[in-house]
Amino acid sequence: MIRFDTVTVEYDGRPIIRDISFHIPKGDAAVIHGRSGSGKTTILTTIVGMHVPSAGTVFFNGRAVDSTTISEVRRSVAFIGQEPVLGAQRIREALLLPFTYRANRNATPEETMIGEILHKLRLEDDILDRETAVVSGGEKQRVAIARALLLGKKVFLLDEVTSALDAESKQAVIRLFREEGHTIFSVSHDPDWFELCSTFIRVEEGTVADVSDSPGTPE
Repeated sequence: MIRFDTVTVEYDGRPIIRDISFHIPKGDAAVIHGRSGSGKTTILTTIVGMHVPSAGTVFFNGRAVDSTTISEVRRSVAFIGQEPVLGAQRIREALLLPFTYRANRNATPEETMIGEILHKLRLEDDILDRETAVVSGGEKQRVAIARALLLGKKVFLLDEVTSALDAESKQAVIRLFREEGHTIFSVSHDPDWFELCSTFIRVEEGTVADVSDSPGTPE
């Protein structure tokens, strides 16, 4: 599903990540962990074309990620960062924004479906009428997750998606992803999130130090 083959990404001639290699199969839940500044987020954002490798190749579904395939990658995955941009004034508009585009118009979700997903994420119905500018960071992250689920996304790239959540909301997100069985590639240092994951990639100073089925001691 997602594979890095000796990937190096540079900024101003300095490597941010170097010689990164790993493979995440379809349906896996993988997490990158390591100290701040070790290159974790750069690995995620390289998948969606925010960085062009100076060496090596990123593969998605067996195809190299480049200018000819990046649009397919972006249609297939949901990238949710620590501060999601919802792109509308109110939450309802933000949730339905992708369905105003021609490609998604025939898939506009019914109110019952929207309500079910919001409830699973411990979001009340009245959030739909609130302005995006006043909801919390954790609520924005959950709204972004809800929007991706409504779009039918099956691959999620998640950057510290539980960092702004209280304990109950965090467990709701973990429980939802466990039930849905999507492919998940995440950045986190949260031991609770680790319970969801089966592949652990430890990064140190821009390189992969270890890939295993156990997190060891979270950093």
